[in-house]
Amino acid sequence: MKRLLITSFAAMMTLSAQAETPNSDLLSRGEQVAIASDCQACHTAPGSKNAFSGGYGIASPMGTIYSTNITPGTRGIGQYSEAEFSNAVRLGERADGAKLYPAMPYTSYSKMTDEDLHALYYYFMHGVKPVEQANQQTELPFPFNMRFSMTFWNLLFADKEPYQNDASQSAEWNRGNYLVNGLAHCNTCHTPRGVLMQEKSDQPLAGGPLGSWYAPNITSDPISGIGGWTNQELVQYLKTGRAEGKNQAAGGMAEAVENSLQYLPESDLNAIAVYLKSTAPIREEGETQPAYQYGKPMDVENSIRGRNPNNANHSLSNGDVLFSGNCASCHQPDGAGSVNQAYPSLFHNTATGMRNPNNLIAAILFGVQRKTADGDVLMPGFSSPSYVDKLTDQQIAEISNFVLHNYGNAEVRVTAGDVAWIRKGGHPPVLAQAQPWILPGIIVAMVVLLVVIVLWRRGRRSNIK
Repeated sequence: MKRLLITSFAAMMTLSAQAETPNSDLLSRGEQVAIASDCQACHTAPGSKNAFSGGYGIASPMGTIYSTNITPGTRGIGQYSEAEFSNAVRLGERADGAKLYPAMPYTSYSKMTDEDLHALYYYFMHGVKPVEQANQQTELPFPFNMRFSMTFWNLLFADKEPYQNDASQSAEWNRGNYLVNGLAHCNTCHTPRGVLMQEKSDQPLAGGPLGSWYAPNITSDPISGIGGWTNQELVQYLKTGRAEGKNQAAGGMAEAVENSLQYLPESDLNAIAVYLKSTAPIREEGETQPAYQYGKPMDVENSIRGRNPNNANHSLSNGDVLFSGNCASCHQPDGAGSVNQAYPSLFHNTATGMRNPNNLIAAILFGVQRKTADGDVLMPGFSSPSYVDKLTDQQIAEISNFVLHNYGNAEVRVTAGDVAWIRKGGHPPVLAQAQPWILPGIIVAMVVLLVVIVLWRRGRRSNIK
């Protein structure tokens, strides 16, 4: 009897140990889903040592939206069931029933398969360290603070269907589609938005403003999009943030490369390239050549050497001398960039060849920073706080126009007002501009309605008499 009890106890201990041992295959898959979905970029505050603990301020046109703690602690999602987790990720609904804002790209994550969702949930519950950090509350102005209004927005614009393979396409194409429009949510940034901030379904991946930056057209069009890129150049860009002679990642794209894309397997990067090259081409009106074909070398020193005496004051007064004093040491006097292109060429560069100059202005204002296996890239921003001189809106406009005229699209002009808007976070969309008038408009509408009702009732009484 004693031997039987010992054997039974040993068996129970073995089963318990097996139950407590995480499923390594499921953990690995869940981690890959989290990486592909770029969860860490938004759910980890800059400088935080606690991954996924929230507090990252996402600048939206409606105001700052703070990401939440998604670790398995009591202040995070530790009490979420898998069904509640699924509702949050794919439907934008918290466990308490409150609606999430689409800054959390559930409109793309809705494509996530049940298998990937299960693996992701398992990873967060068993592979992420719990952090007891309280969430910073998001406080948007009226009426955007009324989360229940997202119910109607979701009815109009959210797609709740998980991804279904297209049997007429290859497995690689389907994987690319799933990543671009699902996990990696490329569509969220690269598709222009309508009046109600919905993605314009008739212009998928055609590019649009993204705060201070501009997410370019990534359709297969050879002029406006990436049709002139080779698949290998696309893979190289996604993996390192740079494709020589084409473009380099900055802003939100640099974050995506640093936190997510560089860690995807080569097969996934190839699948993204295959899918993007197959998309319907969308040409932007008036464009006649790819942005990366503009410009040529021009040595600024030849035009300014000897213009002013060595002891001259206030000589940094126009674009060429400002470029020489602030930019040429890294990008070279002829604009060709450093030998290793960590400081890229300013000609044959999408940022300087685009008709929209936002990315050029934003790079000067806020700098460029990304870390990949290919190396660290750092360009300081010429706005406060920074360790380089702060430049005024007019000075940045002068530099931008010099760069555009000599190394990029000479038809584009930048004003100090353009720089001021980029410094503030970009031109607000119509919905954000209308915000101060929404409450007065509602009050006026209610008063008008009340007057109409009173007049109608009086008229009815008169008819009865």
